[in-house]
Amino acid sequence: MASQDWVDKDFYKILGVPKDASDADIKKAYRKLARKYHPDQNQNDADAERMFKDLSEAYSVLSDAEERQQYDAIRAMGSGARFTAGGPAGAGGGAGGGAGFEDIFGGLFGQGASPRGGRRTTFNAGGSNIPPEFADLFGGGSGFGGGGFGAPPPTKGADRTASTTISFAGSINGTVIGLREPSGEVVEVRVPAGVKDGQKIRVRGKGQPGAAGPGDLMVTVHVTPHDFFTREDNNIRIHVPVTFPEAALGATIEVPTLTSDTVRLKVPAGTPSGRTLRVKGRGVHTSKGNGDLLVTVDVAVPSHLNKDAREAVEAFAEATKGEDPRASLAAKARL
Repeated sequence: MASQDWVDKDFYKILGVPKDASDADIKKAYRKLARKYHPDQNQNDADAERMFKDLSEAYSVLSDAEERQQYDAIRAMGSGARFTAGGPAGAGGGAGGGAGFEDIFGGLFGQGASPRGGRRTTFNAGGSNIPPEFADLFGGGSGFGGGGFGAPPPTKGADRTASTTISFAGSINGTVIGLREPSGEVVEVRVPAGVKDGQKIRVRGKGQPGAAGPGDLMVTVHVTPHDFFTREDNNIRIHVPVTFPEAALGATIEVPTLTSDTVRLKVPAGTPSGRTLRVKGRGVHTSKGNGDLLVTVDVAVPSHLNKDAREAVEAFAEATKGEDPRASLAAKARL
């Protein structure tokens, strides 16, 4: 910035703050006005673009304690003066006169950089740069007209991972678990009803810290298998034994469900061992729908027969001796 600009421009007035404004007041004023005049909010508005550039210049100087002190000194010393190439008119210098402001403050105004190599802002052609601490104003401080000249957008912290094992009942009904951090903090993880083995649960805000907020904790859930119920997607399969008469003559039986109650199931006459019967809606309940209960029928063969039962089976065998359930096997096995 040229030295004459520091004399001509009242940065306090541009930001609308008094000369004794605190750092917090200056930051608050810039945030409010930068949002109002940012070029991305005022497309093709040269006045808004110019105002935004002035605001950013003012904040760049007044938010830096040393530059603010130098600015105040220059304003007090140079009030009413005009600058020429060699120094302020009437300050002992014409074209070949004595030391002017440029000499007094060394390279302070040289190419927009402070003599300390500090964070003095140099503006691009669009004038749309914003200091990094205000990058959140416009989703990361993108440049004028989408040119990408501003500060890069702040990023969230990295996600963390963990794993846990829950009971089968917990996966069906939902549960709450606590994961203990090395620091001793316990992170509460709410596992929704219907969660599958290997499914990941996201716990927001419990990852690594970052400029745009912490990342998330991704918890992989493992489910302990059940001795009776087997999950197949959202369906539940069970194996239920039936007697030969029930399978042959048909029957209505009661089978257990996930909710600890029973449901009545009709077994059609002539049901073979291994056939699966379906009970609609009695599988896993999730937010996206309900699965079914798949009942596989297993015909139970008694290991011991009393005299009457043996005679009855022998009579049955005699009555059905013309039937051969293996008659088609040879044809099926032909290569």
